[in-house]
Amino acid sequence: MRTGQTQRLFSLLSGLWVGSFITIGFLVVPVLFSSLGDRQIAGMVAAKLFELTAYSGVVMSVILMVMANYLVRENLNSYRITRWILLGMLICAIGAAFVIIPWMNSLRDQALYLGLSVRESTNATLFSRLHSASSSLFMIQAILGLFLVWRATKNAD
Repeated sequence: MRTGQTQRLFSLLSGLWVGSFITIGFLVVPVLFSSLGDRQIAGMVAAKLFELTAYSGVVMSVILMVMANYLVRENLNSYRITRWILLGMLICAIGAAFVIIPWMNSLRDQALYLGLSVRESTNATLFSRLHSASSSLFMIQAILGLFLVWRATKNAD
């Protein structure tokens, strides 16, 4: 694949990926909580959406990092910084997908087993802290994603 085509594909994939997870996090999930009467069900649906977003984030970060490495080898040194942005996004996605989300799901399942919502369980404080950490990772990833798309569209010229 030629360098110009790789740059265009990189821009397209990064734009679609970042746009999709920002849409889920800042549009779809808030609409879920405002539309559904049951916060517990809204939370469960949101958790599934964030889980899928985290897994796809790991995959997309790796794919885009491979493409950025190719572009650096083709002497497009502006992609050196892009690789660092992608590494930050990958770390956020891995932290969410393999640490925080499974831990939160476990706490939610424990509460459901007892017939409680997680907010009523003894793990409510821990769940709240994990939720804050998850939200922080998502915000960091969103900001890095915006930088990624900004750089990708600049590099596509």
